[in-house]
Amino acid sequence: MIIPIDKTNIDQAARIHSESWRESHRLFCSEEFVSLHTPEHQREYLQKKLDAGSALFMLVDKEPVGIVSVNGSMIEDLYVLPDKQRKGYGGALLEFAISKCDGTPTLWILENNSAAEAFYIAAGFKRSGRLDASRRIAEVELVL
Repeated sequence: MIIPIDKTNIDQAARIHSESWRESHRLFCSEEFVSLHTPEHQREYLQKKLDAGSALFMLVDKEPVGIVSVNGSMIEDLYVLPDKQRKGYGGALLEFAISKCDGTPTLWILENNSAAEAFYIAAGFKRSGRLDASRRIAEVELVL
């Protein structure tokens, strides 16, 4: 079941975001930078996204296992707990997020996050060619 994230469950979402982000970024970010992404820090981040108009969702399968956010046609913050990955939850969240997009689903990935890129390419996305060199990210769009 995929439910909206609000003040009643944002702490659970922040824990998922923190654990997943730290695991996925530890190979290419400094240990110091990774350690900053505590559940408390990620709660503030998610609350700012809600305040700015993003729709945040959490996948629950007996317990919360993943999150995703959508703002217009932009998909962001798709994270699944490390011990729940490769079980279809990420694909379910992505499919749900795509259905919530206003236009062509788009997202940005860190250029050196090859695991994320492979996941999105397998789901039908392709690089658009747009890069943000200052943040070392690449735009990826869904191929229709």
